[in-house]
Amino acid sequence: MSNNLIDKSNVHTEEMVLNMGPQHPSTHGVLRLKITTDGEIVSKIEPIIGYLHRCFEKHCENLPYEQVTPFTDRCDYLSSMHMSHAYSMTVEKLLDVELPKRTEYVRVIVAELQRIASHLMAIGTFGLDVGAITPFTWTFRDRERILDLFEVLCGARLLYNYVWPGGVSHDFPKGFRKKITDFLDYFEPQIDEYNGLLTTNKIFIERTADVGIIPVDVAINFGVSGPNLRASGLSWDLRKDEPYSAYNDFDFDVPIGKGDMGSVGDSWDRYWVRVLEITESVKIIRQAIDGMPDGDVNEALPKRVRPKVGNVYSRYESSRGDIGFYISSNGKNIPYRLKMRSPAFCSLSALAEISEGWMISDVITILGSLDIVLGEIDR
Repeated sequence: MSNNLIDKSNVHTEEMVLNMGPQHPSTHGVLRLKITTDGEIVSKIEPIIGYLHRCFEKHCENLPYEQVTPFTDRCDYLSSMHMSHAYSMTVEKLLDVELPKRTEYVRVIVAELQRIASHLMAIGTFGLDVGAITPFTWTFRDRERILDLFEVLCGARLLYNYVWPGGVSHDFPKGFRKKITDFLDYFEPQIDEYNGLLTTNKIFIERTADVGIIPVDVAINFGVSGPNLRASGLSWDLRKDEPYSAYNDFDFDVPIGKGDMGSVGDSWDRYWVRVLEITESVKIIRQAIDGMPDGDVNEALPKRVRPKVGNVYSRYESSRGDIGFYISSNGKNIPYRLKMRSPAFCSLSALAEISEGWMISDVITILGSLDIVLGEIDR
């Protein structure tokens, strides 16, 4: 039969709209993705957010500065230490106070422990998204050990309220530094096990390499930061490039994506950068413990926070990227305005750009590699 009998120019398929979420385990929170597909191929994605909106910024305009800290913990609930640290730094900038060196070291140690815990959650759930169940149980096993340390430190395992403007709630308890060192001695060999189980796994590589590539110019245009930006090949880490707290005192590297298994900026690179960052966090913690200075951690803790009139903006390198807090003060003990920059929101904004043309199953992989937290996006 002649092929000329069919006029292929008039043949077209009908697109279908699918809703993934808001109750879906692979959306990493309460997120709805409105996916337009041509068969199995994605032609358009519209992320629909707001299901976890809790009026965080408006609440802060009705609370004393000291009482805002527990609310920051609930934004990125997987990196609560980072959220309260970022907020406290902004208030301290407004107050123009300098903290004791010991306070800064304590903050760095808990921040890097939090980074490890968050990245363990990220790589474990990412493996689960692509069908690898065992790595999820292993990473959660080790994350639990960090949560045990936090419980010893401040009595909480998720929302800590530990870092306060001007200091921390209290110093390390007796023997706590040894507990951290014992954990690191146990934990470092486990990283090699993760690599053997997931990093070099042939099926995992086929599911992630060359999938969901974020070119560096696209990442910059969308405001992507953190591991997602560094995976695109750009070495930018606020701890190195705009050092805060005590990070100037420590020697560590900034891992970037190199396309070892596929292309620079693909889903595998985003996973791999987080694995390497765990190793660097271990290095930072060991240096901080060995060089811990003496002093009173709450020497600069103000009895009452009442900053002068002014506006400040402060940046912080959280597990998900560049967290920013803007505070406008009118001289009262309550913020006049407070705004927060969410790195996860910027990463999610790039999803539609990098998912077009991929299959629906690949969208799960791409979304998982971005490591978003909806509590931070919706606020």
